[in-house]
This record gives sequence, structure tokens and C-alpha cells, in this order.
Amino acid sequence: MCKQCGCVYARVPTVTKERKLVFASPHSFQYSLVFTDRLHLVDFFVCAGYRTMTSGEEEDFYLRYYVGHKGKFGHEFLEFEFRPEGRLRYANNSNYKNDTMIRKEAYVSQAVMKELRRIVEESEIIKEDDNNWPAPDRVGRQELEIVLGKDHISFTTSKIGSMADVQRSKDQDGLRVFYYLVQDLKCFIFSLIGLHFRIKPV
Repeated sequence: MCKQCGCVYARVPTVTKERKLVFASPHSFQYSLVFTDRLHLVDFFVCAGYRTMTSGEEEDFYLRYYVGHKGKFGHEFLEFEFRPEGRLRYANNSNYKNDTMIRKEAYVSQAVMKELRRIVEESEIIKEDDNNWPAPDRVGRQELEIVLGKDHISFTTSKIGSMADVQRSKDQDGLRVFYYLVQDLKCFIFSLIGLHFRIKPV
């Protein structure tokens, strides 16, 4: 069991390496760190950043989601990204009651990436477009970018609070697909982050 986060690792002994993290998203990942960590290769995760896929296993799949707004408490947002090699980046910023930004990074296994891809494919979001979706406003902004094989979509719309907002839109069917996919993605990422970083060793 990993002493850092409590997850179970297997098959490969611990290794040590130096790594540099560079975040380049326009919203949140604007920092870089250089440090040396003792790493554990994990069956489900890699506890601090080691590749879980070989180059032959990598597929053309990328996903980034952002939702946020600027208001009384400044720029509050949630953003996460899955890269083809399995790198997961996560940032959650809320200034409510002086909360600090949460930044996490991990590498996920090929099985996790396949499940994420399945969720995206079954949603059929690739068939939609955002031409008739509500434009971002003072309430908030959402961005979804996906590369799936030869398909590449980049959607932008306003923050959606409930299905009532979907039903008032010009493209109810398309926005409904987007709304339900976002809910699935949030459940997925919150489960991953919770399991990886908050689990307590037994």
C-alpha cells in the first residue's frame, strides 16, 4: 500500500526520478514545479506521475473541460484535462471563505482512459455543435474540448444550472447531450480525485 495516498500498488518496484510539471492552460494551470519524488507504479493510478501506457498503447484521445465565472469572490472555476498518455490535471478554485486553489496531477491507467473514451463515445457529443447554444455571460462560461480519433470538437457555452436552462435553449437536444455528458464527467473526475488523494490507509 502506498504510504503517500493509501492506494494499492503492485507488479513494479518503486522508482525515483526527477520530473518537471508545466501547466499551460489559459485559465488555471499557469505554473511549473521541479522536484524529485519517490514514485509507485499503481494498478489503477500512478501515485505522483509515471507513465502507465507505452507509445503503442496511446490512442488519439484528449479531453479538457472548464467551467467558471468571475464574481464577488473573484475567478472561481473547475478545470480538468486528460491527455493521451494518461496524464490527468485537475484544478478547483473557490475563494469562498478564503478557500485556496486545489491543484492535483496524476497519471491514470489505460483502463481508465478506455472507460473515459467509452463515456464520450456513447454520449455521441461528437455529432453535436454549439451554434445555437447560449453564449457565455456573467453567470458563467463552460468549455469542452475533445479529440477523438480524427474528430476534434471545441464547444463554448454559458453555465447551465439545471434542465430548465436546457429546455429554454434553441437546441434542446444538443444541449441536453452536453449537459448529461458534463454530469458524467464530473462524477468521473471527482471519483478519481477522491480515490487517489483522499483515501485513508486501513
